[in-house]
Amino acid sequence: LRDVAPGTIFDKILSGDIPASIVKEDEHIFAFKDINPAAPAHILIIPKDRNGLTNLREATEEHVDILGRLMVAAGEIARDESLGFGDGARIVIND
Repeated sequence: LRDVAPGTIFDKILSGDIPASIVKEDEHIFAFKDINPAAPAHILIIPKDRNGLTNLREATEEHVDILGRLMVAAGEIARDESLGFGDGARIVIND
């Protein structure tokens, strides 16, 4: 899938143009603290390679792997009490 969508603020964060407080990173995902948190523990998780996945409504079978990786990362982060999570977390998926 060819990604022709314009760059976003997330691309600037991934490139290091905008600093981020990194929570978790691997070759597929990048998780960081929200700079304007709506909750005491507010983490954003994004794919490193959007591959056309600029909105959830753009998801196809080709995105199954990265979507699963994002969900697994969310679960791992939600268990991290050092980030302010307790007995659970509210996980929100934005389009």
